[in-house]
Amino acid sequence: MPEFSEDIYAGEEDIDFSDLEKQYETNPEFGLEQFIVIDGAPAVPAKKVEALTRVLKKMFGSVGKVESFYMPTNEDGSTKGYIFLEYADGEQANEAIKQYHHKKLDVKHTLLVNKLADVERYGFSGAVATEYVEPEIPEFTPREHLRNWLTDPSGRDQFLVQKGKAVEIYWNKKPGGGQPELAMEHPVNTQTFTRWSPKGTFLCTFHLEGVQVRGGPNWNVLGQFPHRKPEAIDFSPNEKFLVTISKEPIMLPPADHAEERARCPFTERDEGNSIVVWDVKTALPLRTFPLQAADTQKKSWPIFKWSSDDRYFARAIPGESLAIYEAPGMGLLDKKSVKIPGISDFEFAPAPVQLEGKKEPTQVLCFWSPELANQTARVSIMEVPSKEIVRSRNLFNVAGCRLHWQDQARFLCVKVDRHTKTKKSTYTNLEFFRLQEKAIPVEVLELKETVMNFAWEPKGDRFAIVSRADTPAGPAPPAHSPAAGQPAPAGKPNLSFYALERAKGLLGKWRLLKNVEKKTANSLFWSPRGRFLVTANIIPSGQVEMDFWDFDHDVSNNTEDNLAHIGSVEHYGMTDVQWDPSGRFVATYSSSWRHKIQNGYKIWDFRGSNLLEEDADHFGCLIWRPRPESLLSKDQKKKIRKDLKSFSRKFDEDDAMEASEANRELIMRRRAALAEWREWREQMEKKLSDAGIVPESQKITEGEGDDIIEEITEEVLEEKEEELD
Repeated sequence: MPEFSEDIYAGEEDIDFSDLEKQYETNPEFGLEQFIVIDGAPAVPAKKVEALTRVLKKMFGSVGKVESFYMPTNEDGSTKGYIFLEYADGEQANEAIKQYHHKKLDVKHTLLVNKLADVERYGFSGAVATEYVEPEIPEFTPREHLRNWLTDPSGRDQFLVQKGKAVEIYWNKKPGGGQPELAMEHPVNTQTFTRWSPKGTFLCTFHLEGVQVRGGPNWNVLGQFPHRKPEAIDFSPNEKFLVTISKEPIMLPPADHAEERARCPFTERDEGNSIVVWDVKTALPLRTFPLQAADTQKKSWPIFKWSSDDRYFARAIPGESLAIYEAPGMGLLDKKSVKIPGISDFEFAPAPVQLEGKKEPTQVLCFWSPELANQTARVSIMEVPSKEIVRSRNLFNVAGCRLHWQDQARFLCVKVDRHTKTKKSTYTNLEFFRLQEKAIPVEVLELKETVMNFAWEPKGDRFAIVSRADTPAGPAPPAHSPAAGQPAPAGKPNLSFYALERAKGLLGKWRLLKNVEKKTANSLFWSPRGRFLVTANIIPSGQVEMDFWDFDHDVSNNTEDNLAHIGSVEHYGMTDVQWDPSGRFVATYSSSWRHKIQNGYKIWDFRGSNLLEEDADHFGCLIWRPRPESLLSKDQKKKIRKDLKSFSRKFDEDDAMEASEANRELIMRRRAALAEWREWREQMEKKLSDAGIVPESQKITEGEGDDIIEEITEEVLEEKEEELD
């Protein structure tokens, strides 16, 4: 063996190999991106290995194709508690980690799912730093106040106006305050429609690539929901979730477009689906659903209906079952649907209900199913999440049902259309479920007519109906007439108002307050504060008459018989009616989406006095901005009502100041215009004089010897002085 005088490896640690390491560096994920490691699995004896393998393969096979499955075992055949699993590609592996990491397999076992590449990257000594390095915390930037419009000192409401694809937001002014004031610097664009969220926090615009959500004082984009060609949207009641639907099924970018795929929020599981449930805060999809044949045929929206607390949402599979899902997990409640043969429709209660025997108010829903071969028609009330039927009622000779919840969920009205004995016509019964009373009693109101429209008074127990006798008003048109073959004209509908009797603090039955026969009306619009009602006969085009009703006209009269008709107005071509959140103003508009006749809008007060109107080409809609529920307690509201006169005096002073300010601005504008005109006139007279042309006024003065006097008068129509404390 040769001998060396010195160590040939001496100083090797000082050689820099960084250039070679960088050149021959390998990606630890290359070839391993489709592999995952499952830890936390049960350690079972050999005889249970087959059953555990079957359960885990089924679970992890739900997100993609399992290419290989390896569960290491001990010498006795028992498992070691971890598994190596290979998918067809890396996307399926990522989806498995997303779905099942920290997933509880049973009470004692929680699965931990990681990439095999992460084990290679972090599983060796020195791969992870042992010394703590304090992270850099970015400077806090306060977010815009998303409900800043509620802080308006005058308590004004906002409304949006859509003209073509341009959307503008306005402040509504008080009567006599002039034109509405713009609440944004620049209009917002939309491809099709515009919507407010239920509490008014967000403004949603529709675009080719999806839905944009805006908010705050500057109307910045707060979220983008990339669902191509959205047809409609629906928020959960508390604005936590957003549901979008599109006729165009979800499609992933091609596999060779890596950047586009990385930006796409959907996975292979979502391809072909058309409905997406989103988390509003993160703007990420929580789950997608396919469209069913009934969804396209019935064209009903929303397809999913929400509980009042956003914890549950459901859809009916017509004739088969009711699927109730939990949020935000998006899984089926108890992992299965509720089998309800023949189910036709359902509705969640708009508020929690205090059921008998329950300590806390709970969520309930109501559904109905028609008559089947061996089953009568039935209306049932179900408690959620227990799925317990707390009340059920059988119905006979049923032609159809509609479910109408009172907004505080104190009552449920089921409008039951029944066949007569001859089966040639129908009549209506109204069946009222009193949910706050023991055993949920039902009161039946029998009518001899068919009810076309029903509407509860908000925060009250009164209601109004539009009904019509099912018998035609006249003979069928003769065979030689142009209307031959068409149904005979029916008589005019009747308008009826009902209230709940009260005696010594106890609730009685509903009784008729007033019946207006042969009244041209087909639509009912209650003020969101109750008391006032607008009835209208909305037709595709033509003159629309509206009537304004006051259910508490005489404040000193505490009886139910306090209903008065307070006004009638007309709006040609009107297509919709909307109350503002305060219940003081009503907007009516004629939309170009329905016809091209006198498109525009009008704003009225609650008595029917016209305050503002505007005609506009390509006018789409006017929508008031909703307000959330007041945060004031009952005692605070009571105190405000007690001191209402002092508040009213202050508001009257503010209105007077605002009106005075408006007059002052008008006078200043007129004076500026007069000064500008005088300056222009002096310049013209100087030019004429320099050109040697005698002004016309001087010619008249020299010829006739008369003096021309120009007098400008400013007249004050009314001046009022008040001494304020």
